[in-house]
Amino acid sequence: MNIVVLDGFTLNPGDLSWDELLSLGHCEIHERTAPGDVLRRAAEAEILLTNKTELTRDHLENLPRLKYIGVLATGTNVVDLPAARTRNIPVTNVPTYGTKSVAQTTLALLLELTQHVGHHAQTVRESRWSGSLDWCYWDRPLIELDGGVLGIVGFGRIGRAVGELAAALGMTRLAHDAIPVADSGPVRFVDLETIFRQSDVVSLHCPLTPQTYGLVNAERLSWMKPTAFLLNTSRGLLVEEQALADALNSGALAGAGLDVLAEEPPPPDHPLLRARNCIITPHLAWATLAARSRLLHIAVENVRAFLSGHPQNLVS
Repeated sequence: MNIVVLDGFTLNPGDLSWDELLSLGHCEIHERTAPGDVLRRAAEAEILLTNKTELTRDHLENLPRLKYIGVLATGTNVVDLPAARTRNIPVTNVPTYGTKSVAQTTLALLLELTQHVGHHAQTVRESRWSGSLDWCYWDRPLIELDGGVLGIVGFGRIGRAVGELAAALGMTRLAHDAIPVADSGPVRFVDLETIFRQSDVVSLHCPLTPQTYGLVNAERLSWMKPTAFLLNTSRGLLVEEQALADALNSGALAGAGLDVLAEEPPPPDHPLLRARNCIITPHLAWATLAARSRLLHIAVENVRAFLSGHPQNLVS
């Protein structure tokens, strides 16, 4: 089998091994692939692996040897799934590799918004503590989370993991999910308006669908407490970004912690890059060594399962 990886660098920048995949067939691994190079690089591919490189209907119609597509991620919006179905090309993803890592990043964003550890550490490096008249100082509000309310939008694996971390901090948990959850324990399920109105922190953990596109809009932001925070480690297009920037800059919202944006990388004039009290990390929640190791292993197992005639993690 001819195996082609279109964009392997973010998954494996050099700290993992491709040996498992190399054992399955002739393999070409590209760090990145521009849209105009997809057809040339994938021309002989029978198995094609992609992370963020898009595979359009035109690509799929012009790759006659292609038998399988593996997405090196959970989200599969980079593949034209109806076109893949038309050609009976199975598409798989890796659904569970990063749960703990994404939950950890969500908590890290929240703690930075409430404790400002990074900011205050930077002031110490700049000798501010050395020149202080007092034995301690802080220049931003320090907020205790115990007794606060966390609203979780999307109560899948990651939402549940974030809820467990919040419980350890003493937070009350509200949740909303498109699919009713029978056994929610101490988590109370409510409608979206209740989530936005009652939560001190709203954390997004839902997939991007036509129903969730632009879910956080100006109206829902207006429901939030001016002391509340918004967290998004899910999908950038869940949030109307100009509306969020406006809410932050006007003081209608206390802060936001984001690991994802609608356009990645963002343009230099993106409204949230300079918004008040907005912490943005470069889509790194998934990228711990442990999570990437699991992702690579499961992606290879997906290929192995396909070759054995028993495909797993099928999305199309």
